[in-house]
Amino acid sequence: MQPALKNRRVVLGLSGGVDSAVAALLLSDAGADVHALHMTNWEDDDGYCTAADDLQDARQVCEQLKIPLHHVNFSKQYRDRVFAYFLAEYRAGRTPNPDVLCNREIKFGVFREHAKRLGGELLATGHYARSQTIDGATALLKAVDRNKDQSYFLHAVSAEALAETVFPLGDLDKAEVRRIARDRGLSIHNKKDSTGICFIGERPFREFLSTYLPANPGVIETPDGVAVGRHSGLMYYTLGQRQGLQIGGRKDAADEPWYVVDKDLERNVLLVAQGETDLLLSNSLIATEASWIGDAPTDLTAGLRCMAKVRYRQADQACTVRQEHATLRVDFETPQRAVAPGQFVVFYAGDRCLGGAAIERIF
Repeated sequence: MQPALKNRRVVLGLSGGVDSAVAALLLSDAGADVHALHMTNWEDDDGYCTAADDLQDARQVCEQLKIPLHHVNFSKQYRDRVFAYFLAEYRAGRTPNPDVLCNREIKFGVFREHAKRLGGELLATGHYARSQTIDGATALLKAVDRNKDQSYFLHAVSAEALAETVFPLGDLDKAEVRRIARDRGLSIHNKKDSTGICFIGERPFREFLSTYLPANPGVIETPDGVAVGRHSGLMYYTLGQRQGLQIGGRKDAADEPWYVVDKDLERNVLLVAQGETDLLLSNSLIATEASWIGDAPTDLTAGLRCMAKVRYRQADQACTVRQEHATLRVDFETPQRAVAPGQFVVFYAGDRCLGGAAIERIF
């Protein structure tokens, strides 16, 4: 954790979960003047959102730790800056990752601005990541707990924001965080981790998405043009998907599982194939809207050799990244399976996260 916190005001994003609660405890132990800030970003009371319960848990943690709690509503900003993008990506047939925008626009955007109005010198979150100054520049590093590392989702946060951020959990693993919470008597020590869409939570996905985007059912075909079923709407499927196709047990096909291998948006056709097909493998991709932590690497024209992830928790993959006009071309040493346009490719040099970009198309 960043040193020299004694008597400095640190505004912590307190969700009501165990990670941010332990972050608050550690900051208090370090002598910081901790102020907790709880965000409400989704207001629909539909039985799935746990915002009210989370606020009550945050209040209880602050009472236990004797730190002030502030509450702010960013629902409009969330809908305008994150949820609108989420819907637009699904409408375009891609598979979005709203957590990346949620971090850049909300947690390290409007939240950071509000924290400054509260007199915060520093911002803190319960993310599993680390920041460090390397050769005079702020660097984002992977967390010690590789299974919980969240640097993938933080790659679009600016170096300026990271320079003002403390990650108290970056050097801890999840089991130790749980142990600290339990040993120090925090009321939420056994609370389940949040899952699902950022700030919206876990819910029946098709039902939720269909309330915002009209479903457009169509045909499921093989790459040879043989119709094998019907889909409920292309937005409900992603490359590599196996579950929910409802086309198993055909007399004219083998017993191997079916996988989504492509989407034909123009014809509204879902393309599927059986078994571990090469149709799911890609050697290269084109990415747009690159975000670099600090200055862009200087050797992008000649080709930057580094490691990359095309999905969260994927093992690092060796690649070469080249600037091609306004886009990045990424060539992998080993073919990648089920790379989904709309997701992000994130670049690493060892533990250091360099930045990332949105996957536009694959080869």
